Amino acid sequence: MDTTGEKAAKGDAMKELLISLTKKDVKMQTFRSGGKGGQNQNKRDTGVRFVHKASGATGEARDSRTQLTNKKAAFNRLVKTKTFQAWLKIKIAEKSGEARDTERRATAWVEAQMAPENLKIEYSNA
Repeated sequence: MDTTGEKAAKGDAMKELLISLTKKDVKMQTFRSGGKGGQNQNKRDTGVRFVHKASGATGEARDSRTQLTNKKAAFNRLVKTKTFQAWLKIKIAEKSGEARDTERRATAWVEAQMAPENLKIEYSNA
């Protein structure tokens, strides 16, 4: 994953890349998918599974008769998983500095709630 802050042209505006995925970040597994498709499905490894190493998210496809089409579908499924989306949000927050701000705000709120005037102390005689 390249997170060096490269610039990518998107239309007229320049945007900074926060995260990019490379082949090193994902493990690809191929397998015989079986099912419809006859001999092609039974003899060739047309099924594809991608595993994102950092998040553990997986995307799998065996719908098509060709491996290339299944690769595209498996990658799209990987990117849409909840596990990958959660990992992506964490990485973006780390890169943009929001994680530190959120942590500081949460700590300040807890400290304010724990102030003596906000606490109610009850004693029991039991």
